[in-house]
Amino acid sequence: MFISTKSVFNGFIVTVMCFTFVSPLQTLAADNVSQGPVSTSRLGKVAIGGYDTVAYHDQAAIDEHIATEGKKAWVHEWRGAKWRFGSEQSYLAFKADPDKYRPAFGGFCSNALSIGEGLIRTDGTQWEILDGRLHLFYAARGRDRWLDGNHAQYLQQANEAWKEITGYNDQ
Repeated sequence: MFISTKSVFNGFIVTVMCFTFVSPLQTLAADNVSQGPVSTSRLGKVAIGGYDTVAYHDQAAIDEHIATEGKKAWVHEWRGAKWRFGSEQSYLAFKADPDKYRPAFGGFCSNALSIGEGLIRTDGTQWEILDGRLHLFYAARGRDRWLDGNHAQYLQQANEAWKEITGYNDQ
């Protein structure tokens, strides 16, 4: 069988492109975590921008829509990420029951998942508690879309995308 240089070259390009595309997905699925990856900073593996995931659930934070920055003094490592907390009380609550306070979709943008944009990191500043669950957003526009629209439908779409990307069901 004769293989031209052009065919070999084109095959090489296709191989490289497939490896580049599939590699991150393989990494996510191979992670030793029970529910998929966590949105972390590029350096330091700090979850959700360093904000206190427990404090979002406080009624005053919900009413005033205030996110609490975590402190380096209160850090708990869970699911391959460093979770920071604003108080010892938050730290202990998360340590006792992380699933109760973990953000939906590992803290990746709920809106991006619902519109097929994949895993987009968040910084913890755009958020909403919907049906008792913390959802983080890359931008205010995505959060507003969920508040003004059918968030139950968007949640279903996001969960389908999450499961397709990570192999896990988040709900």
